[in-house]
Order: sequence, then C-alpha cells, then structure tokens
Amino acid sequence: MTHQRHVASRSVFDFHGRPPMSRALPLSLQHILAMITGTITVPIIVAGTVGAPVAQTLMLIQVSLMASAVSTLIQLFGVWRFGARLPTIFGVGFAYVPTLTAVGAQFGLEGILGAQLCGGIAMLLVGIGIRPLRHLFPPVVAGVVVLVIGLSLYDIAIHYMAGGRNSPDYGGGQQWLVALITLAVVLGVSQFGRGFIKLAAIICGIVVGYVLALALGMVDFTAVKQAAWFSAPRLLPVSLDFAPAAILSMVIICVVNSVQTIGDLSATTIGGMNRELGHRELSGGLLGNGICTLVGALFAALPTASFSQNVGIVAMTKVVSRSVLALAAVFMLAAGLIPKFGALMTTIPYPVLGGATITVFGMITMTGIQLLTRDELSGRNMTIASLSLALGLGLAAAPEAMQALPSTLQLALGSSPIVVAALSAVTLNLVLPQTSLADEQAERQRMAARMDAQDAASPGHTEEVPSVSAR
Repeated sequence: MTHQRHVASRSVFDFHGRPPMSRALPLSLQHILAMITGTITVPIIVAGTVGAPVAQTLMLIQVSLMASAVSTLIQLFGVWRFGARLPTIFGVGFAYVPTLTAVGAQFGLEGILGAQLCGGIAMLLVGIGIRPLRHLFPPVVAGVVVLVIGLSLYDIAIHYMAGGRNSPDYGGGQQWLVALITLAVVLGVSQFGRGFIKLAAIICGIVVGYVLALALGMVDFTAVKQAAWFSAPRLLPVSLDFAPAAILSMVIICVVNSVQTIGDLSATTIGGMNRELGHRELSGGLLGNGICTLVGALFAALPTASFSQNVGIVAMTKVVSRSVLALAAVFMLAAGLIPKFGALMTTIPYPVLGGATITVFGMITMTGIQLLTRDELSGRNMTIASLSLALGLGLAAAPEAMQALPSTLQLALGSSPIVVAALSAVTLNLVLPQTSLADEQAERQRMAARMDAQDAASPGHTEEVPSVSAR
C-alpha cells in the first residue's frame, strides 16, 4: 500500500515522487551544473601531475564521469546495505586532490590507484563500525579538516590561472587575462544572477573564458578529432602499485573524507527532509562510497565523495525527489560513455579552470569555518583548531623538518596538510578535557574568588574604607 502511494506520487518534495519530465529536467539541470565541474577538473589535475598522455587523460575523465554516476545511483536507490537511499549526489571531488597530487608526483597513477583500493577498504570498515566511531568527529574536527582542504587547494588554482606549471607561457599576461575575466564572470553571475543562471555561475565563467581563449588561439581540438564516439570502461587499464607510504596517506584521507560524508548526509536530511539522519542511512552512505572507491580503482576511476554544493541545492530548494537527482546521474553516465565529450573537456585551458575553480576552493574554506562555528568557540575548541591548523599547514610548508622520520612517514605526514591536521584534531579532541564556555567562565570566577580570599588573608592586608564627607 505504501509502495503504491510512493509510485503514484508526482511531487518533487517526496523522495519517492516521480514528477513529469517537464518539471524534473530543469531541476536536474541545477545538479548537473553543480557537479560536472568538479568531476572533470579532478582527473585533469591528476593527469597533469602524473604527466599522463592525452589518451590516458581522456580515459581518466571518462571513468570519473561514470564512477560519479554509478556512485550517485547507488546512494539514491541502494543495493543491499550499500547506499544511503537519500537525495544526495556523490562524485569524484576536490577533497582528495592534495593527497592525489602528492602521491601521484612520487608514485604515478599506479601508486594512486593501488593506494585508493586500500582506502576503499578503510571506508568500508568505517561504514561497518560507524556507531562507536561517530563521537570522534564532532564539528570542530570536521571543520578543521574541511578548512585545511580548502586552504591546501589555493596554490593549485593559482598555478592554473598562471597557465599550468609546465606551460612555456606560464605567468604570461595572456594567461592571467583569461583567468581573471573567467573569475570576474563567475563572481558577477553568482552575485547578480537570478534562478538557474545564478546556480550556473561556474559554467557561465568557463563558457566565457573558453570563448576568449578560443579567440586568442589557446585551444587545440586535436584530441577531440582523434577520440572515439563510444567506449566502455576496461578492467585494470593501469597496473596497481601498493607503496606503503602512498597507502598510509590514502587510507587517512579516505577515513577523513568520511567526516565530510557524515556532515553532508546530516545536512541533507536536516535541510531537505526536516529530520535527523538515521544510523542505517549513515552506514549505508559510507559503505556505498567505500565500495565505489574500491571498485573504481580497478577501472582507474578516482575516489568519490559527497558533493557539498549539491547538498546546498537540496537544502535550498527542498526538492528531494530521487528521480530528479537520478536524471543528473544518467547524464553523467552517458557523457562518460562518449570519449569525445571527455576530449572536449581537455581542451579547456588551464587559466579558465583556475579562474573558475578558485571560487570553489574559497567556498570549501568557508564551509570549514561554518562547521567550526557550529560548536561554541571555547578555549578547548580554539586550541584544537588552532594547533591542528598550525601543525598541518606548517609541516606541509616545511617537509624537510621531518627528515629524521622514515620515508614512509615523511610522505604520509608531509605530502598533505590534511593528514596531519586531521590526526591532530582527532587526538586533541580525545585527550583534552571536555569543557564548555560556561565551564571556563565558572572556573575563572572560582579562580578570582580564591585570589581575593588569598589577598584578604595575607599579612598586612588592610581593607580600604571609603571616606565620609562631613556636613
């Protein structure tokens, strides 16, 4: 009976609702525009780091699009215990970029995928045992992690705006012109646009920047001409390399990313469905992300994560129909099966990508700050945040300071500030005594009272008597 009611519903505000295509397609477009930039940019960044040839770059984009689609469909509809069965979008996201680039620079794509497989296993273990682990990731810990992710991505955006590290025209005026105009369009549309246009600010910036780069002769269509119209993913297109240092780094970032998933799934149910997140939904979401990350490594698809920008759309519009979000996933799946689409994405010049994504990285930083302020800024929480940020960013800026450590630990700790910041935040949260602002205020009052009592009892203490004026 309930099943029939779900099937009959046509409301976009019902998770089981199946609205008509005329209503679902425009709403789905918002999610497509919000997710596609990150999905195609991450494999391009990784390909540039490992020096991948054009054919391999196209393959990375192709399988990343398909992995994003499959991951989202699992989260929407569920398969056994896998999937949250919530209106959420998952895909290849920016959270892993600092670790992927650090591992890729030393161990190549093979090292990334081998470590990713182990990271997927770690995600599955977190999903299975999340109930006793949930207290380890309060907002102060999650906020530190997300904040460091945003801060650690800025140099990538700046290098892209300048034309890419290995570009012969790196830092040239033409590169910066395209990047800054792209950035200006993104800012203008996001601040002054309305409706769908406002939500599509990044895409608008990319289109304008791309047209300008095309006019300046910065676009090469050779890869598009050579790409096929259809291609299916292949099992193990790249051999896997299991380097201990890379595995340690990836396992840590995959566990840390589970913190972001917890936050995004909670924001989805609270903001879009007006209720708290259930334990089975949380466990299913983590397990679904873990199995997609693990299996994806076998097809050279990069690790997946929840997309916070799409969570924001759900919370803002209250549109929770899984049919709407499934349309976005189907589009990504179709795009992944068409290599020419991926080839077209590779023609986007680096300055355009940098100008468009630096705002995304900035928003990730602000999301971390918002998470930090969900808890009161007590002395304890400020200590956790400040010390974790100092250690994470400081060691990443001076990795030579860890020369005495084994090479495995040097890479794991120095390759990405996220790892050190996350470990510091979790450890401090466990070690430092739980105190609130009220507790700290009461302690200060007790200290003041004790000091006054000691002063009153000290020898030679005289109490000042106010003088009385004579009439």
